Amino acid sequence: MEVYRIILVSLSGLTFFILSCSSAVDRVHINQPIKDGNTIVSHGEMYELGFFSPGKSKNRYLGIWYKKISTFTVVWVANRETPISDTSGVFHMTKEGTLLISSGNNTLIWSSNLTISSVINPVAQLLDNGNLVVWDELYTNKEKLIWQSFDYPGNTLLPGVKLGKDLISGREWFLTSWKNPNDPSKGLHKFWVDTNGYPQIFVGEAQDVQTWIRIGPWNGIGFQGLPVDNMNPIFYIEFVLNEKEIYYTYKLKSTTSIQRFVLVWDGMARRLQWIKRTQEWVGYGNVLVDSCSRYGPCGPFGSCSIKSSLPCSCLEGFEPKVPEEWNAWDWSNGCQRKKPLDNLDCRTSDVFHKISGVIFPDTRGSWYNKSMNLGECEVVCRMNCSCSAYAHLDIRNGGSGCLLWFDELMDIREYDDDHQELYIRMAASELSAKEKFSFNKKGELAMVLSVSSVALLLAAAVVYACIKRMKRLHKMGRGSKDRDHTGVHMENLDELPFFSLHKIAEATNNFNIDNKIGEGGFGPVYKGVLENGRVVAVKRLSETSQQGLDEFQNEVICIAKLQHRNLVKLLGYCIHGNERILIYEYMDHKSLDSFLFDETRSSMLDWPQRFHIIHGIARGILYLHQDSRLQIIHRDLKAGNILLDREMNPKISDFGLARKFVGQDAIAKTKKVLGTHGYISPEYAVHGRISIKSDVFSFGVVVLEIVSGKKNRGFSHEGHSDNLLGHAWRLYKEDKSIELVSTCLRDSCVMSEVLRSIHVGLLCVQHHAEDRPTMLSVVLMLISEGALPSPKQPAFFTEDSYHEVDNVSSPKEYTITLLHAR
Repeated sequence: MEVYRIILVSLSGLTFFILSCSSAVDRVHINQPIKDGNTIVSHGEMYELGFFSPGKSKNRYLGIWYKKISTFTVVWVANRETPISDTSGVFHMTKEGTLLISSGNNTLIWSSNLTISSVINPVAQLLDNGNLVVWDELYTNKEKLIWQSFDYPGNTLLPGVKLGKDLISGREWFLTSWKNPNDPSKGLHKFWVDTNGYPQIFVGEAQDVQTWIRIGPWNGIGFQGLPVDNMNPIFYIEFVLNEKEIYYTYKLKSTTSIQRFVLVWDGMARRLQWIKRTQEWVGYGNVLVDSCSRYGPCGPFGSCSIKSSLPCSCLEGFEPKVPEEWNAWDWSNGCQRKKPLDNLDCRTSDVFHKISGVIFPDTRGSWYNKSMNLGECEVVCRMNCSCSAYAHLDIRNGGSGCLLWFDELMDIREYDDDHQELYIRMAASELSAKEKFSFNKKGELAMVLSVSSVALLLAAAVVYACIKRMKRLHKMGRGSKDRDHTGVHMENLDELPFFSLHKIAEATNNFNIDNKIGEGGFGPVYKGVLENGRVVAVKRLSETSQQGLDEFQNEVICIAKLQHRNLVKLLGYCIHGNERILIYEYMDHKSLDSFLFDETRSSMLDWPQRFHIIHGIARGILYLHQDSRLQIIHRDLKAGNILLDREMNPKISDFGLARKFVGQDAIAKTKKVLGTHGYISPEYAVHGRISIKSDVFSFGVVVLEIVSGKKNRGFSHEGHSDNLLGHAWRLYKEDKSIELVSTCLRDSCVMSEVLRSIHVGLLCVQHHAEDRPTMLSVVLMLISEGALPSPKQPAFFTEDSYHEVDNVSSPKEYTITLLHAR
């Protein structure tokens, strides 16, 4: 092999000598350095590479510029941050294919940092598109590039250069301005494609949102807010969005056209065309700057227009949040709804108001699906109370795809283009008379149902008032013996029925052992039948229970205020002397773990049922974290606390350890840790830090248990000592995730759903809390088909690693903690 390398190098040197004598050389081989004063030129003599000094500076940089253009125009600089103060610079390449710049005293100035080691005969070549590439001459296929300058653009976007992100490697492509015309080092301004949500383009100082100009999002033929460029005869735009990469680029239609897009040092982004007749660059297609260009000038739910003397106005159905500031031309606080949404009944009571002629709001944090139609898009948005608007992704062929926004809508601008329509969530009472008429014509059945619902609600309200009055009278006559709250302060529980101990004893046949259906940390659970024939589950605090008044009171207060189809419903409570009892709706199929980890019953849960359960649990946790009146961290999510009703719908139970929090970034710390081995997150187990990401971790464990049918803790494998999380991670890295699936699911599993569930589960159990997704992201990832981010190493432990946190699951040592927003 070494002899072969020497022969190749010798032949390469001979070729270089012949070419250097006959024509311009476009390549750099091993041991053939380019010194300051020498250059290489692309084959068609379009571009030249060598050392230069910008403007009035005397510093030397290695760069690429146009060869055929009289005006010296640099398009790429290698050592932007490390100039050479004299003309001793040398550009050369190692035998591994790494490009280097060094000064006269052999000081390393710049390196391409190549890590590939299997190169036999590397060569660097300057192509006629301005790309400096490194490839192996052993292979004639230049598609297998080892390195290319196009992956590291400076302030210039040449045709074919990408702006966006490689989702496999994580590499991002963006432009950064020069500091000034004499200094090519990175300036303040950046031009980038933001991939957080549906991609869009930003220009401005990356660290200062006040300087941002937002362009986009992509609508199928161009970026919203910019003229449709693909109709011009000079160039066309490409926008690629798939599982491997997201990027924007443009390509020239004519080989005689010379064009570049440059981010100038003052922040102006300009498209420039070379005019041969006049020998000058002519600018067109600049990013427009006007009174509405700055990001979000009108605040949330505000709309900006350059056609009005007052640029800011509120969207229909909204009003200034702070009228005094609005009148003083300070619109930064934006607008708020005139009529608040009904968060308890958002799925049926809200409507969507259609507007057009606007540039869509900021799509960072949005969700999208390329295959949905508009009707499906509305359904998904309607089912999530946090979804504030929806729209088509693509305007071609009548429209396709789905784009959802959540919470506040920022940076809406009026625009003379009504091809795309935005549907904004509003209270039904905000519809105009004309819209109400249209609504009647379009959906008379829906209106009839709505009117019926209102009538039923009114009737229910009357019945409820009567019942409350009867209860109040009944309470006035009830003796203290039946309602003894000694030592317990139960507040704000007028909505929750109180049951006497006598009635509960009757319902359970005096807590007969034959009626006992289970037992947990709280105490035994009995099946009971009330006087009206309703079957209930009665949870009785035992004298030996490690849970006490705090946990009992916490569960009653928390769950009494929560209403969701995926949360177990608390029907009432009883306190009598030392007795503390909770009455729940009865779950026919008991807990999830009784199916998953039972060799016989596990076969009764096929994959569609398990996938349905995963979805239901996720929606229940999302409700706790975001959509409920009380924002709740459960802290004890596990398979044993997921109950299954008659239709196998999952319902989260056991809120004894739950805690309220404020804001999505809420975090707290406690010296004593509660929870269940195998389900608690590492930051909670080791450091006592609690956040919503603690629940996300537990959910990820449950997902992997549902897929595998194995417990996380107690899992064993002959090849290693890791628990279930560690085993799942090993399989994922080896692209063998399907081996994690329980054998009883092989005939019913849908491969794409199974692999997506495992992927989401691994994202949830990542070691660092900040890496884990929110439950909103989890729900959206489960229902979508888009690309998922690659998970990082999970926080898996061997069984021995829990020795340091032996106080876990020790309620007697628990310390109540108040949570505050960070």
